[in-house]
Amino acid sequence: MEVTFQPSHAVLCHKQSRFASTSSLLLPFTYKGLSNGCSPCRWPILANLSKFACRSVLCIQRKHGGISWCNMDAKGDFGRPNYDIRLHSQHRLSRYAVGRSGLTEAGTAGADYPLPEVNTVSKFRGMGFYAITSFNAIYLFLLMLVAHPFVLLLDRYRRKAHMFIAKVWATVTVTPFVKIKFEGLENLPPPDAPAVYVSNHQSFLDIYVLLTIGRPFKFISKTSIFLYPIVGWAMFLMGVIPLKRMDSKSQLECLKRCIDLIKKGASVFFFPEGTRSKDGKLGSFKKGAFSIAAKTKVPVVPITLIGTGKIMPPGREAILNTGSVKVVIHKPIQGNDTEVLCSESRNIIADALNRQG
Repeated sequence: MEVTFQPSHAVLCHKQSRFASTSSLLLPFTYKGLSNGCSPCRWPILANLSKFACRSVLCIQRKHGGISWCNMDAKGDFGRPNYDIRLHSQHRLSRYAVGRSGLTEAGTAGADYPLPEVNTVSKFRGMGFYAITSFNAIYLFLLMLVAHPFVLLLDRYRRKAHMFIAKVWATVTVTPFVKIKFEGLENLPPPDAPAVYVSNHQSFLDIYVLLTIGRPFKFISKTSIFLYPIVGWAMFLMGVIPLKRMDSKSQLECLKRCIDLIKKGASVFFFPEGTRSKDGKLGSFKKGAFSIAAKTKVPVVPITLIGTGKIMPPGREAILNTGSVKVVIHKPIQGNDTEVLCSESRNIIADALNRQG
């Protein structure tokens, strides 16, 4: 359990009966972004609360342990010097502990994924998973390296031979541990038809599952991943598109390269959420993928991944829980309106996730 002391956030005071000269002891306390405190006697509460005030205040009743939301003006009530004269005169503390939480959006994509305790079996499964993927990656990368000159001469943009090798690598790695069920394979465009594929993102396992589909699309990946031995080199040979997330110039170059690849017959793949969901819920979609589809007039193919976040939770990539994965491939969407494509794709994926509970 990690506890840090941050005086600037909130205070928690307790009466110290041993000291007659003081009626309370000020203890700043913060745990994982949640700050708790009570009104200290004769002490102003957060004199400069305007920097930290939130719209609602979480009140935890001391007697009954219940939790309630108090509708009060945080700035009006706490932004000025405040003295709890009545409680001080009675030598009692407040019956409420006032807390400011940085997790007020619990239940959204920023909240922690509800995870079971890690057991020994999951750890050993994780070790086996990475042992198999590492062993297969070595000789399959060598095969990819030998084939690369011919791929550049005959199929520079789609690179279907490399994608087939990647499919073999992902299938051999995942099959011993995870059962994958596909639904809607008939909705996939022909392999030579360019398209923009989009999917929800729950886990590191998503990449392996998507590679088993066998379509020659280009992923978008962080530039740092290309430095990884074997895997990063294979990504370079496959034509994966690098991206620096916080670099606007890199983002613009990425979009231009995607448009160029689509015009030359290749397909691209996006996780429009931009990052993995930590609670399994669908986040908001960025519009880059849909603007590309609108400009190039190619279909958007929504894909829903179900179950990967529970098997390999985000932040716990070393373990592999038991379970199965379902891949739902929806009917392609076409249009020239970025907003419509974005909202319709998200609604389709969200409905599929909701049906699974």
